Amino acid sequence: MTVKTLWGVVAAILTWSWTAAAPAQTAPTYAYYEIGDVAAPTPAATRQAMMLMGGGEWPREAFRWFTERAGHGHIVVLRASGAGDAGEEIYRDVGGVLSVQTIVFRDRAAASDPRVLAVLRKADGIFLAGGDQANYVRFWKGTPVAELLDAHVRRGRPIAGTSAGLAILGGTAYGAMDGGSIDSPTALADPAGPGVTLVTGFLHMPRLAHVVTDTHFAARDRLGRLIAFVAAARQRDPRAIGIGVDEESALCVEADGIAKLHTRNGGFAWLVEPSGRPGLKKGTPLNWDAIRVTGIGPASRLDMNGLRVGNPAFSGVARVEGGQLLNAPVGPVVAAAQ
Repeated sequence: MTVKTLWGVVAAILTWSWTAAAPAQTAPTYAYYEIGDVAAPTPAATRQAMMLMGGGEWPREAFRWFTERAGHGHIVVLRASGAGDAGEEIYRDVGGVLSVQTIVFRDRAAASDPRVLAVLRKADGIFLAGGDQANYVRFWKGTPVAELLDAHVRRGRPIAGTSAGLAILGGTAYGAMDGGSIDSPTALADPAGPGVTLVTGFLHMPRLAHVVTDTHFAARDRLGRLIAFVAAARQRDPRAIGIGVDEESALCVEADGIAKLHTRNGGFAWLVEPSGRPGLKKGTPLNWDAIRVTGIGPASRLDMNGLRVGNPAFSGVARVEGGQLLNAPVGPVVAAAQ
């Protein structure tokens, strides 16, 4: 199989379509890569599902779960940086799919391009790659791409996101719109400040309407910042909660809302359920009591319908005083390493 790039296979089409309206030097708004047989019929039925990945290396077992729910058919990878390497990895190393098409967005115009939209409409499974989620917000929010991502899941097809791709799946998303990635001490010191750039009204995934997601969780000490995000989200959504996922781990959610964790390195998903709504003021550190934190491990079972965790890996009640996170539970693997 060969990988076809925008310049090798699509450039001629783009040049032909633009010739009458614009000079040949018009910059492309996206790059396109494909591998496999994109015309082959999907061999099995698809199922609605979500794979919530925390970044880093992929848990192969989780990815095979995803491709099965995609009917072992055609996967589309969306990203705003990089090239077609993730598609090659899915096709060659994970396997079990007919084709993988990758679209790398260069600007917002690509999100209305008929060719891009046609690829998305035919996708059996969609994977949102990592990168900078601010680009996803700028390029996709309020566009036909966002509408098709929502429609894809409603039609009973799976969607996955890792790192920045997971960051945008929640009903409230951390957009990193200020050009950086805020850390826990800074977010807790000023949860109403300019660094906590939350985005709403972007995507509408099943059972994630009141969820703020976060990634690279334990490795980058992000429990504090997720608590700050939820504090800010609760100013407009009193039901907001947080779900963080560790690196090399994936929370796989079935169509009925039951979720199981797959991990390569003993990681967890973290369910953050505070009580009440804290008062926030710009420039003032967070104070918040009774923040329940529950760890979801491979032996756990999360029911997303009622946020019930069977056989939790750990649990505890944290609090924040003057912007300092106190009494936070520590996962067993992390604890053993200390």
